[in-house]
Amino acid sequence: MPFEDVNVVESADARDALVRLTGRMAVPVIVVDGQVVVGFDRAKLQALLASP
Repeated sequence: MPFEDVNVVESADARDALVRLTGRMAVPVIVVDGQVVVGFDRAKLQALLASP
């Protein structure tokens, strides 16, 4: 699984992409197989990571 750490404070382009992806300015945002998780939702992340 590739991991990319993006600093939305330092990059206007990254902030714009964040808002396009989530509709808001909120971090962290974790994308697993196209599924967007805003905030740290352990149960949702575990379910997504356990999926085949």
